[in-house]
Amino acid sequence: MTEITKLAPEIVWRQFDAITRIPRPSKKEGRMIEYLVAFAREHGLPCMQDAAGNVVIRKGATKGMENRPTVTLQSHMDMVCEKRGDVAFDFEQDPIRAYVDDGWVKAEGTTLGADDGIGMAAALALLASGEIAHGPLEALFTVDEETGLTGAFNLGEEMISGRYLVNLDSEDEGEIFIGCAGGIDTVAVFPCGQEPLPAGYVVFRVELSGLKGGHSGDNIGDGLGNSNRLLARLVWLGMEEYALRLARFEGGNLRNAIPREAHTLLAIPREREAEFRQAFERFRQEIEAEYAETEPTLRLTLAPAEADRVLTSASARSLIYALVGLPNGVLAMSHAVPGLVETSSNLASVKFEEGNIVVTTSQRSSVESAKKAAARAVESVFALAGARVSHSDGYPGWTPNPHSHLLEVTTTCYRDLFGTEPKVRAIHAGLECGLFLERHPELEMVSFGPTLRGVHSPDERLEIATVDRFWRLLVAVVQSL
Repeated sequence: MTEITKLAPEIVWRQFDAITRIPRPSKKEGRMIEYLVAFAREHGLPCMQDAAGNVVIRKGATKGMENRPTVTLQSHMDMVCEKRGDVAFDFEQDPIRAYVDDGWVKAEGTTLGADDGIGMAAALALLASGEIAHGPLEALFTVDEETGLTGAFNLGEEMISGRYLVNLDSEDEGEIFIGCAGGIDTVAVFPCGQEPLPAGYVVFRVELSGLKGGHSGDNIGDGLGNSNRLLARLVWLGMEEYALRLARFEGGNLRNAIPREAHTLLAIPREREAEFRQAFERFRQEIEAEYAETEPTLRLTLAPAEADRVLTSASARSLIYALVGLPNGVLAMSHAVPGLVETSSNLASVKFEEGNIVVTTSQRSSVESAKKAAARAVESVFALAGARVSHSDGYPGWTPNPHSHLLEVTTTCYRDLFGTEPKVRAIHAGLECGLFLERHPELEMVSFGPTLRGVHSPDERLEIATVDRFWRLLVAVVQSL
């Protein structure tokens, strides 16, 4: 056990501590599934697993509450696996190293996995407690939420029996979510034509780092830098004005994270090296000024390197022009919900893979037609650049129901507990709720959770004080339905 098990409410933090010790990358949740099945067996609770790997654990009602409707508590098993470049860590083997720091729980150099480990912990705490009165409960734990929602897409027919579903995958205490954006991925594959490095060129490695990164839904409206986008601007400048030849360009990792780092190998004619160095310094100062408020730790470095091959001019031009020209960031704000990002796109990653260059992007919108239009705009840029383009199946948004009984109960419980009115809103991030609603249109749903920051990045942290409020609200809602 770690120091976090001494935090209150202890019943939740002990479960969270146990979860942090179990490796659970997306698509590799096997050990987490084993833990959940063993938990159910230990507590004498019925447990069921579907073909996708999703697990549901059921608990009968407290005596006298058997006639109440079933409440489904839903969270996802997998976590985003991001670490700082200087940290040695194997997400498939190593336990998360969680610690307490000035009112927050953080991890040493990696994502914490509170998204959605803290939601799982709260559900398990309710299942384990013998002191909380409730109607029939079921806790649904889905797989692979972070890299495609495949658990929710392939949910077994009899996994959900509840009338009310409480999603435990939100990140702002004091806010109750009743809607979310749908999403789709657009992937481009560029041919990686190469040729020998011409004579008379000097090679450099340029690294862009120190960006905050973050969730490509929650944080897309925060004005953060996109490492792929910024570095492409520099390469474009070098190609246009200094005869730059591109050897390599890579950046970003996960489709649902704003990329924090990128690097490139590039070559400049020796006689133009001094000019390029001056241009590089001007560019560095420009982007530092451009992002002074939102990215104060941005770093751009230039160092000598080696390479014997470069992309053909045509291959490099196609790639860089596409990266510079792609729609990226906030594309539209909602007119229905003030302050809500309606439509966005994220240039998530650029990777060299087996003779090709693979560029992954994701589009989100709370309006289905706008989501499709954004994906087509991205596809158009890629197609004009000569890339092969494909789209994921995508997932639907969750249309808000501001008149549901579940929302009324949750809002009343919050007001009674804390003496203030919660914010009721939709979220630009994707939740699994839209898929549940497609399969079970009779469901009433809300989503709430404690406060998390830096989600999907090594800066992920969980505010300790809000976990108690989150837990008290969850217990009150379950008791009231």
